Amino acid sequence: MSGAARITLLHGGLIAALLALHFVLPVYHHGNMARIMVLASYAVGYNIVFGYTGLLSLGHALFFAAGMYGMGLAVQHLGMGPGAALAIGVAAGALIAGALGLLALRTTGVAFMIVTLMFAQAGYLAILYFGDWTRGDEGFVIARASRVLWGIDLSDPGNRYLAAWALFSAALLASLWLVRAPFGRSLIAIRENEARTVMLGYDTFRLKWAAMVVSGTISGAAGAAYALLFGYAGASFAAVEYSILPLLWVLLGGAGTVLGPFVGTLFMFYLIDLSSGITTAYMLIAGVVLVLLTLFAPQGLMGELRRRFWGWLP
Repeated sequence: MSGAARITLLHGGLIAALLALHFVLPVYHHGNMARIMVLASYAVGYNIVFGYTGLLSLGHALFFAAGMYGMGLAVQHLGMGPGAALAIGVAAGALIAGALGLLALRTTGVAFMIVTLMFAQAGYLAILYFGDWTRGDEGFVIARASRVLWGIDLSDPGNRYLAAWALFSAALLASLWLVRAPFGRSLIAIRENEARTVMLGYDTFRLKWAAMVVSGTISGAAGAAYALLFGYAGASFAAVEYSILPLLWVLLGGAGTVLGPFVGTLFMFYLIDLSSGITTAYMLIAGVVLVLLTLFAPQGLMGELRRRFWGWLP
């Protein structure tokens, strides 16, 4: 079997398996999987910048929150329908990523990380400052009537799962196509050796900026979908924790692998869920497991599979 056929079978098989799980999962895990797929879409967006371009961003919560609040505020205060509000959320993530990229990409390394973190914190503080609109830490609930898209009630668990599945499938396939296209190959070249990429005639600033916009668009779409599907927008999603979480998910699953973001999100979600059922000090258990994985699988779960067995894995 050719490498292309294996790649198609593996990624298509995951999408088909997630659809099949809709019909067999118990209620608790059914709801968990819907949430995991939305968060994994966010991690897919982060992986474009970190895993494939080699840019360590600590500001992606800004894009996720932009999508979430762009959608939520449009419904709550402007009276828009969910379709238009969803489009505003996606556009907000893309526009803010583009603007931040123009500034942050003038720096490199640790300076880039700090700049993105500071802008994300500024966004978080802005949400708290404009509490009359955003309800600050408390956040706000999006009414069930405002979550009916094209006649489909997305507050219904079954419809919510299928919508989350559609979002994740689109993000996964877009990521797979992008990293195998010339644009994606250019990003990998930048990650591996930017100086040589410049010497070959590539405009690395433009390519990195484009990667930021693509990443912000996917992250914004995930944030907007989270608000629409789960009916809530809160400042906690703009906090630094939600910039660090996608980094952990991508590192655990395998940075620079298409399936890594999903595997890492799934693993981390259930690691915390199962640990919290054993002890109140569940983060201690989670921390020990994460340290062990870092020591014995430094390239992440899918990264180790690629290194040891599946060299064709994108």
